[in-house]
Formats: sequence, C-alpha cells, structure tokens
Amino acid sequence: MARVEAHGLGFEVWDEGRGTPVVLLHGFPDTSEMWRLQVKALNSAGFRTIAPDLRGRGRSDRPASVADYALPKLVGDVTGIMDALGIERAHVVGHDWGAAVAWFVGMLAPNRVDHLVVVSVGAPGAAGPPTLEDLQKSWYRILFQFEGVAEDLAQRNDWYLMRTLLQGGGDDIERYKATLSEPGALTAALNWYRANVPLDRLISTGAGPQLPPVSAPTMGVFGTADLYLSENAMVRSASKVNGTWRYERLEGAGHFIPIEQPDRLNELLLDFLPRRS
Repeated sequence: MARVEAHGLGFEVWDEGRGTPVVLLHGFPDTSEMWRLQVKALNSAGFRTIAPDLRGRGRSDRPASVADYALPKLVGDVTGIMDALGIERAHVVGHDWGAAVAWFVGMLAPNRVDHLVVVSVGAPGAAGPPTLEDLQKSWYRILFQFEGVAEDLAQRNDWYLMRTLLQGGGDDIERYKATLSEPGALTAALNWYRANVPLDRLISTGAGPQLPPVSAPTMGVFGTADLYLSENAMVRSASKVNGTWRYERLEGAGHFIPIEQPDRLNELLLDFLPRRS
C-alpha cells in the first residue's frame, strides 16, 4: 500500500503491477480490498491496478463534514490520486458508490478516462421517477439519512441490521464489521449517502442532475438478483453515453458481483479493456 496526498487528504492506495492503468473504485461498505480477485487477474494480463481506499474509508482520511463527501469532491480525489501517481489517463472501474463516482469522473473529467466500467449502479439521471421497486429497495438509504439514529441501529445486537442488509457479502461481512467499527468510520461511510442522496431526492419525481454524457466506451454490469437496486437505471444508462455502450446482465448474480462472481467479471473486464503500449 502507498500513501498518496490529494486535495489536502491522505489516501491509502493499492498500486500493483505494470502496464495500462486501471483505477478500481469500491463502494459501500467496502475498501480497496474488495477488488483483490480483479487485481490478480488484471495484473496477470498486463494491467497496472490502482485501488484506493476512498475518502472516509479504510485507512484513508475521514473529513468530519457531510458536505466533504459530495460527489464532485470525490471526482477530485480520483483525478488527484491519478495526478500524484503520474497517470494522465486510465480505464476506470467502479462498483456501488464507486460506480457513481466512476460515472461522474467519466462525465466531468472525460480526458482522464479511457474505458469506463460501472457495476450495479446506473448513470445519474438515467432512471427517471422512482418506481415502486426502487422505493421498496431504497428503505436503507432513507434510514441512513438520520445521523446518530442510523449509527446506533447499525451497531445494535452485534451489527444485526448491517449483517441482514449485507446479504451477499459472504465472508467479507466480518471484515466490513471490523472496518466500520473503527472510530468515525461508520459515520464517514454513511455521509456518502447524506451528502449525495438527500431524503427529498429519494422520493422525487424530478429529472435529477443534468450532466454531460460519457464519451468513453462504457460497459454496464448488473446482477438480476440485486437486493438494493433495480435494473431500470442501468438499462436506461445507454442514453447517458455517447461512446460505445455495452450492457452485461448477469442472471442470478446479486449486488456484490466482484466477490460473488469474480471469474465472470474478470472475463468481462479482460474482454472489454484494451491494453495500451
């Protein structure tokens, strides 16, 4: 692990291998470790992988303010880490919140993205008004808005709520519990929701943020057994991509595709991401 300074914060970054750079962005409640099976496959195929613990997560710094976790700042973290490592342009792969960040990087910093891969989360503004399925699956995002209350409920009875919520996390659930038990870690993780998914937007019928389309070739990957998100946003993400759009629908896969179906995801990544000389 390397310690990288960007925008006044310290980030723990797993920088491995040589070759075409691939930036791997984790989601909630993960750290860079969730990409361990993709790192091995990508390194073996001649890629350099850069997997940071994102703002507030793992061993990276944890700003105190909710506003410090807004997506535009997270985009700056990614480009700042790339700058610190001397990387002008890279493939960008994201899962869950990391996919949301990846979409924003592709939209707001298009010159930094070669190919884009987004796992589980569709493009901002693609879904339209929430469906009944969206509302049913978003209950935890509503709970996470209530600072103090959410932290208390999450930790009760040996983290029962989080263990129930994180079905599909497999053996990683104990690791999630350990990392979120560190001082300030749970609040920092929940601040991603508070900064970017305010309660009024969870039930809003508005169009959402108006952002430029992604110009990079983009692949969306979605598991049909995802417990937290509906497929609608990913399918409609084609309208937010001016580059080549590819959609891979994984039958029976849940939300945590990088650890649930690593071999299939690795196959897709190696097929989609070109190696540059």
